[in-house]
Amino acid sequence: MRQEFFNLELSTNGQSLYEFTSETNKWIKDNEFNNGIINISIQHTSASLIIQENADPDVQSDLVNFFNKLVPMDNSLYIHTAEGKDDMPAHIKSALTNNQISLSVKNNELLLGTWQGLYLFEHRIEKQKRLIILHYLGD
Repeated sequence: MRQEFFNLELSTNGQSLYEFTSETNKWIKDNEFNNGIINISIQHTSASLIIQENADPDVQSDLVNFFNKLVPMDNSLYIHTAEGKDDMPAHIKSALTNNQISLSVKNNELLLGTWQGLYLFEHRIEKQKRLIILHYLGD
């Protein structure tokens, strides 16, 4: 049994989905992880993690647009507005999605569906530096 950690830093450029599937797969391959579990967590409360389709970029645009309609950037709706119009909406969007994802690794392969990818879902409108922790447990 082995256990490994990796800090993945991503720079974002406003509200969007940022795929990090290839970086995760590379880490799995480089470390020759065979069979186990990978837990992926984000160290922020205004961005989140999702598994989503990676074939058609319209899906990503539609998700951002949907969440902006679901949680509008209107400071008259919120008490917590210290960091701008996207502050509380970013926290709400993060609460509605995931801050961690666990997936299986089998025979040195991350088990994702054909059209699935791993994404950081940035909820802030300004550039950010984000930290994602990859934690593998297995053989």
